[in-house]
Amino acid sequence: MSILCGFPLLECVYCAGCLHWAFKRALHTGNYDSATWDKASAMEFSPVPRLCKLIMAIYEDDLENPKFLPPGGYSVNPNWVVKKTTRHETKGRAPPYLIYIDHENLDLVVAIRGLDLGSESDYAILVDNRLGKKKIYDGYVHNGLLKAAAWILDEEGERLKGILEEYMGYGLIVAGHSLGSGVAALLTMLLVQNREKIGDLERSKVRCFAMAPARCMSLNLALAFSDVIFSVILQDDFLPRTSTPLEDIFKSILCLPGVLCMKCLRDTCVPEESKFMDPRRLYAPGRIYHIVERKPFRWGRLPPEVRTGVPVEGRFEHIVPSCNATSDHAIIWIEREAQKALELMVEAEGILGIPEAQKMERQETLAKDQREERLAALRRAVTLKVPHADATSASNTFEDGPRMSWQELIRRLRESNGEGSQSSHTSENDLLL
Repeated sequence: MSILCGFPLLECVYCAGCLHWAFKRALHTGNYDSATWDKASAMEFSPVPRLCKLIMAIYEDDLENPKFLPPGGYSVNPNWVVKKTTRHETKGRAPPYLIYIDHENLDLVVAIRGLDLGSESDYAILVDNRLGKKKIYDGYVHNGLLKAAAWILDEEGERLKGILEEYMGYGLIVAGHSLGSGVAALLTMLLVQNREKIGDLERSKVRCFAMAPARCMSLNLALAFSDVIFSVILQDDFLPRTSTPLEDIFKSILCLPGVLCMKCLRDTCVPEESKFMDPRRLYAPGRIYHIVERKPFRWGRLPPEVRTGVPVEGRFEHIVPSCNATSDHAIIWIEREAQKALELMVEAEGILGIPEAQKMERQETLAKDQREERLAALRRAVTLKVPHADATSASNTFEDGPRMSWQELIRRLRESNGEGSQSSHTSENDLLL
């Protein structure tokens, strides 16, 4: 009898917890996530709109007569396209991608498209993960996204190396959207740690811009690579805030209410500090650029502004109950709002007419400020006792630390796939079979 009497009490506690969670979430808007961050400058944010257009170019059947690319401004030159893959060519091992030599900006760009809702192989990449399944460089990453990134590097490494040797002084940019953003971030991590694959290109010459990024790496890795990986998030986008593992969401799609209830209980009852202590928890990678265009109790879209930071706490931990949570994820909206924000920043800063020497001086000042902010974030992670953060402290940020060889990485990926110790002469492409 006493057991039966306890059920109403448990139900009341559960309902009170749910109401508390719902009340907190209802008052939470995307504007709050970056309220304390500094505003980004036009110089550092300038690559974002053109990289969005390169990602959109992957969806085009004919680049001579594009259907999706917005008119005006930066345009994609079909003659500068080195390779444009289809899903048939990647055999489902990675999303389709584009290799482009941007002679106008002296960059070699690898652009990776986002999730195709009609592709089983994309879902296979997403659900190929288990919490704590893949550990690399003293941190954890999404297993399926890592394998896709390794496949692209193995497939295109020699081609990229040859182009960079031909065009000395060019930088390398990896850009992706949604699913492709996670692949791009992990591909950049592999490039930085295996620079011999691309001719020992300087770390400062390698950059990644992850549009609407998936949570793909543990916090210590997200901080350690924040000098080369930059995440771009539009207002209320749901994916960077989805802390529930993506494989659990897609596997539990038929019992989504149960997943939401469990998330409700966890967000309500689990303290923020205990989340930091889980080394397997994945986060949006690198430095974050947050495009804010809506504020509480304001009607419609406002002129967009871009805030940036290398946060440790408050790294987009809560889904925003917004009608725009899915539309803010679309690459076409990210490109449109990023372009508007850049135009406003250029107008406010007046950087177009400044002398080249002054522009170089601004770039050096910006790099110094970002490095100091990054080191402060690493020290903060150490004080919060983030697992493995001591390995990425200010005195050791992977820049001069030990680097895992490509052969060792391939061996570990094979072992994780149950292939055992095979001959070193086996094709590295087999690692994804």
